[in-house]
Amino acid sequence: MGRRHLWRRVSFVPPVTYFKPSGLPMTELQEVRLLVEEAEAIRLKDFEGLEQEEGARKMNVSRSTFSRVLDSARQKIADALLNGKAIRIEGGSFEMAERHFRCISGHEWKVPFETMISTPPKNCPECDTPSIMPIYPPDLGRGTRGQNMRHRGGSPRPGK
Repeated sequence: MGRRHLWRRVSFVPPVTYFKPSGLPMTELQEVRLLVEEAEAIRLKDFEGLEQEEGARKMNVSRSTFSRVLDSARQKIADALLNGKAIRIEGGSFEMAERHFRCISGHEWKVPFETMISTPPKNCPECDTPSIMPIYPPDLGRGTRGQNMRHRGGSPRPGK
């Protein structure tokens, strides 16, 4: 029996999740599916410039797992760029590092994952109203589970 699966921790879901080559109609394009945790590994290593050990720590995975996720992401991006394919960022097996909340008065704040598990917020920190609600990252939709904002699997947008 293998090890239990660890969720990959993600701090950022890109607001734009689809990229396509210019001048080619959508009907003629093949797609590459980049998982959300693969996009996070690219962000941490290539955009933020972190070492793999630090990126692995931020994603709550081993360094070797981080390396495999990063290699997979780079392979997919290279395939898309060199072969004229579209890139769709979606799905995967991840948990959000922070939860975002909004109260009825419009105040917004973030709660770290570790705090969320031990003591979820009950009131707005600004106006103390108990009328609060979580704000989900864009395009996660279905597939999220419970208070810890985990996501696994396919397209979060039905019919796409």
